[in-house]
Amino acid sequence: MFRIVVVFATILISAGHALANGHESSAPPPPAKDDGATKPRVSPTKTGIRLVDPKGMTVYYFDRDVSGNKSTCDGKCAEKWIPVTAPSNAEAQGDFTVITRSDGSKMWAYRYRPLYTSPADHAPGDANGYDPEKLWHVARP
Repeated sequence: MFRIVVVFATILISAGHALANGHESSAPPPPAKDDGATKPRVSPTKTGIRLVDPKGMTVYYFDRDVSGNKSTCDGKCAEKWIPVTAPSNAEAQGDFTVITRSDGSKMWAYRYRPLYTSPADHAPGDANGYDPEKLWHVARP
């Protein structure tokens, strides 16, 4: 009988330690290197293939972004056309490159053209970005 009590007590103590390990506090893991989950991607839509951001929102490019290494859309322009941000540790992947904006933040570009979303788009697949000057275009591969 004594052996059964000792075995039972040993099992309870072991189980207690195993359960307690799930509640210990530990430092959070370091941020992972950008694995591409934040970059835009190609998506088929009813109106053809286009680029979308990680949320599925249509992305656009601006005709005046011609240098290949910077965005010309700052200030009020960046309020109307929101830059597709990239994490600080993002690296170029295929046709997708990373551009540093004038404020030091990073944004995605496709074939060296900075990418933006439009606040006029409310759901994935929308393409309501309006430009009376015809300088903004839906980004396509």
